[in-house]
Amino acid sequence: MQPDTPCPSDLERLGARIRAYRTMRKMSLRSLAEFAGASASFISQLERGQTSASVGMLRRIAGCLGLTMADLFSEDNTADPRVLHQADRAELPAGPGVRKFLISRRPLQNVEIYSGQFEPGASTGPNPYTHGDAQEFLLVLHGRVTLWLGEPGQQEEHRLSAGDSIEYRTASPHRLDTHGGTAAEVLWIISPPTSV
Repeated sequence: MQPDTPCPSDLERLGARIRAYRTMRKMSLRSLAEFAGASASFISQLERGQTSASVGMLRRIAGCLGLTMADLFSEDNTADPRVLHQADRAELPAGPGVRKFLISRRPLQNVEIYSGQFEPGASTGPNPYTHGDAQEFLLVLHGRVTLWLGEPGQQEEHRLSAGDSIEYRTASPHRLDTHGGTAAEVLWIISPPTSV
């Protein structure tokens, strides 16, 4: 029979993994806490192995980091290929009519890949955003989208269809929306990883 709560060494290992994944994502304690619905001090204590967390909280933390619960507890560091089925993708918070998934397995040190599904008329939001200063590659898999690059009032409009791609810096304000009254699917490839 397994104990209800992990022993301190298990807590320390879990906390160290959470901290490692968070720092690989370049995510602050405060950001992770906000997304997970916890305080920054709680996340700090958890990362130091000084407190435990409920299963629900661990699920929220894993989701914020683009992980599964199994990733949080796995100590398997092998480089064997791993299949990620579409139904098992980690979903990240996104705007109305948009679903965003991390499809690269585990946070990689040099690249991360996201899939985005947009309902007709959906967008990443009314305001352009930035995240870090990395190279971002956008590939349209299905449908048509408009990528707006630059500050409001000085934006460049880029209309892209299935098969089209564009590269830009994540430090440049950008937003994405669909056009043509159809759904769209895109891939974002970012190197090095940033907090999205």
